[in-house]
Amino acid sequence: MHPTLPLRHFLLALAVVAVWGTNFVVIKLALGHLPPLLFAALRFTIALLPAVFFLPRPAVPWRNLALYGLLIGVGQFGLLYVAMNGHISPGLASLVIQIQVFFTIALSMRLTGERVRPFQWFALLLAASGIGVIVLHTDGTTTLFGLFLILLAALSWAGGNMAAKQGAPANMLAYVVWSSAFAIPPLFALSFMIEGWDVAVAGVRQADLATWAAVAWQSWANTLFGYAAWGWLLARHPAATITPLALLIPVFGMGASALLLGEALPAWKLAAAGLVMAGLTLNLLWPRRRSIAA
Repeated sequence: MHPTLPLRHFLLALAVVAVWGTNFVVIKLALGHLPPLLFAALRFTIALLPAVFFLPRPAVPWRNLALYGLLIGVGQFGLLYVAMNGHISPGLASLVIQIQVFFTIALSMRLTGERVRPFQWFALLLAASGIGVIVLHTDGTTTLFGLFLILLAALSWAGGNMAAKQGAPANMLAYVVWSSAFAIPPLFALSFMIEGWDVAVAGVRQADLATWAAVAWQSWANTLFGYAAWGWLLARHPAATITPLALLIPVFGMGASALLLGEALPAWKLAAAGLVMAGLTLNLLWPRRRSIAA
C-alpha cells in the first residue's frame, strides 16, 4: 500500500465524496415526484439489476446479506428518504447522519468489550452539542420528527457497518449489490401499505426524465461508482489516508444544498456544522496523530 496519495487517486476520492455529498440534493429533487419508500425501493432495484448478473455472490452467509440489506436499505435509506420528504433540509440531513460514526463506535465497543477513550468522549460531546443546536432551532424546514428519523437512519447505518464487518466481504461492491435483493421486498411492501397503491402509481406516472435520472444516479453513481471507487482506493492506500476525506461529505452536502436549492446557512446552522465536524475530525484524526507522535 502507498501512504502517499497520487493526484489522480486524490481526484478520484474527491469525486466519490462529491457524489456522496451532493447526493442529498438529488434525493430532494426525486422526492418532488416519488413517495419516499417507493423511491428507496426503485433505487435498490436498479442497483441490483442488472449488476447482480455480473458480480459473483459474496462468500458470506445469506443471513448476513439479509441483515445488511435490511439495515441499509430499509433502516438507513428508507428512513432518510422519509425524513427528507418535508421533515429536514438536505444540508442538515447530510450533516446529522454522520453521527453514525459514534453509533458505530458504541456498537463495536459493546460487542468487543472495549472502553471508550477520553478523546472519544470529548468528540462525542462536541458532535452532540451540534445536534443540540439543531434541536433548539427546529422550524418548518427541520422538525424534531425529521431529526429523530435521521438519527434512527444513522443508527441503522452503524448496524449495517457492524454487519459488514462481521461478514468481511472481499468485494464490497458485490456485497452491496447482492444485499440489495433483501431491501427491495420490504420497501415495496411498506410503500404499498403506508403510502398506498394509488400514490405509488401516481408517483411513477408523474415522474419526469429528471426524476428517473435522479433514481439512476442514486443507484449507479452513488452506489456502483461510489463503492467500487472507494473500495479500489482502500485496496491501494492505508485507510488512514483515505477515510479522512469522508469528512468532506457534509461540506459538499451543505454547500450543494445552499447553491442549488437555496438552503439558508444562518449562523446557528454553521455553528452546529462546526461542532459536529469538529467531533468527527477529532475522533478520526486523534488516533492517527498519536500514532505518528509515537
